[in-house]
Amino acid sequence: MTLPAHSEPFGGHMPSADDRQIANQLRRMLAAQKSGEATLRLRVPESKKPVEITLTPAMSDLFLELLRYIGSGSAVTLVPIQEMLTTQQAADLLNVSRPYLIKLLEQEAMPHTLVGRHRRIRADDVFRYKAQRDDERSRALDELISGDADLV
Repeated sequence: MTLPAHSEPFGGHMPSADDRQIANQLRRMLAAQKSGEATLRLRVPESKKPVEITLTPAMSDLFLELLRYIGSGSAVTLVPIQEMLTTQQAADLLNVSRPYLIKLLEQEAMPHTLVGRHRRIRADDVFRYKAQRDDERSRALDELISGDADLV
């Protein structure tokens, strides 16, 4: 996937065995606190004093998902939702070709802006379209399965 203009790959490489082990250990620790807010105690190098940081459930969920990918050895790219993406970056996120994405934009499937002759799409709009598309696919698959069950 082509990275957005202001993003950098995590550590510049795929997660190592040590990265995966640490991610899985931290994920287990956060998951144990899943029922409420997780509190992390960190030692600040400058003062050598421990500092407590309380994670909200939403922040814990975000870290758990990130750590799950790293723990499984997957590469991770963070994309801010307000980021303006090129058509190639948006196509990569949707796992479609760039010409197909341009056809979707011409059909007004998602909003976009023109910068000179180039189209730009907000990442938020791409993710919204992807969620809508995935929901429609899921419903269609459910209908096929229920229709197929009637035949059995």
